[in-house]
Amino acid sequence: MAYSPAPTSILIKIINMKDDETAPPARWLTADEATAQLGVSRPTLYAYVSRNRIGTLAAPDDPRRSLYDAVDVDRLAKRKRSGRSRRAVAASTISWGEPILVSAITRIENGRLEYRGRDAIALAESATLEDVAALLWQVDALPASRSRAAWPRALAPAGAAESCIAAMADLAMAGAWRGRVDSVLPDAMRILDRMAWSAAGLAGTDVQPSARPIHERLASVWGAGADAADLIRRALVLTADHELNASTYATRVVASTRAPLGACILAGLAALVGPLHGGMTNEVRHLLADPAVAADPAASIAIRLARGERIPAFGHPLYPNGDPRALSILQRLPPSPVAQRLVEAMQGMTGIAPNIDFALLVLEQQLSLPTGAAFATFAVGRTVGWIAHALEQWRDGTLIRPRAVYPTDVRGE
Repeated sequence: MAYSPAPTSILIKIINMKDDETAPPARWLTADEATAQLGVSRPTLYAYVSRNRIGTLAAPDDPRRSLYDAVDVDRLAKRKRSGRSRRAVAASTISWGEPILVSAITRIENGRLEYRGRDAIALAESATLEDVAALLWQVDALPASRSRAAWPRALAPAGAAESCIAAMADLAMAGAWRGRVDSVLPDAMRILDRMAWSAAGLAGTDVQPSARPIHERLASVWGAGADAADLIRRALVLTADHELNASTYATRVVASTRAPLGACILAGLAALVGPLHGGMTNEVRHLLADPAVAADPAASIAIRLARGERIPAFGHPLYPNGDPRALSILQRLPPSPVAQRLVEAMQGMTGIAPNIDFALLVLEQQLSLPTGAAFATFAVGRTVGWIAHALEQWRDGTLIRPRAVYPTDVRGE
């Protein structure tokens, strides 16, 4: 996940700095200088960094302090002053731009996450994933389960993503849209149950429906107690939806073709496995397992930042002041010395807080859940949101088909 700021690599700049003692003030800016040139606040500056739009370097005299790439800052400042053509702006909206679809499911604004107008962080205090499903799907209650069979004990394998994809492929043709939500609800519940079943490590066995809420079933399968079950419940609720992220957009594109519900969810899952989305939890696992990080997080992070690397699972473009979902989970977990020192080092050097991916991996480790449980939790929770978006797109009835702009026609990019 290395990041090379345009137009030259950060590593070349570091080498040049060693031969030119005047380089730091000439080529790198302090946070105050960068914010003044851009005319933005520090949280906005950190958001630019988290989006890979501004390169950073640990200050030679103080590794806890960051310097900011003057070339990147100048480029952004010029763009703000000159503006861009209407076509260039339209072309950029697909990448962290303005909303491109109207949706009444989730709103993210001013650091607040809402599910159909209700604060998601507050909902996570007591709601189950099934409660959130009823809210997002706009139904009074979910269909009653056909059985009260208990799930057997099993361990989620590291390949939880592969198990989920295989299970969803079997249900790809389930859930044809017939103009009414109630007609597709039984298939929606079957898909949600199958996702939880396979994510928990029970793929290859017959799905046993259960009246118990999903968080209790997962906790039982993973050998976790009641306290852990409640934390799993919280994580499921907080990952249920997050507006038009990559996997949800993929789901809506497929839904816009009137494909069956199973195919829509399979599309979302295929996007989720990427290391820049739900697969980020594996990147965090590797980071925390690095002996250098465990021995001295501050020094290790300073070296990584100096090399131009992006630290996985820190920062989120929609939450410049910190991801509230991560805070809601992390503040309730048993302390993790390495993770805590890593967070302190990152915030001390960059001001950037951890996001939901970091919190899910720490949850997996601090609750002694099987390897892969972080991704499994994300996939199960987000299935509820994918189904809600598929339903909304079906009701909308339009085909999502953006136009491509040939590069020579895009001015100012």
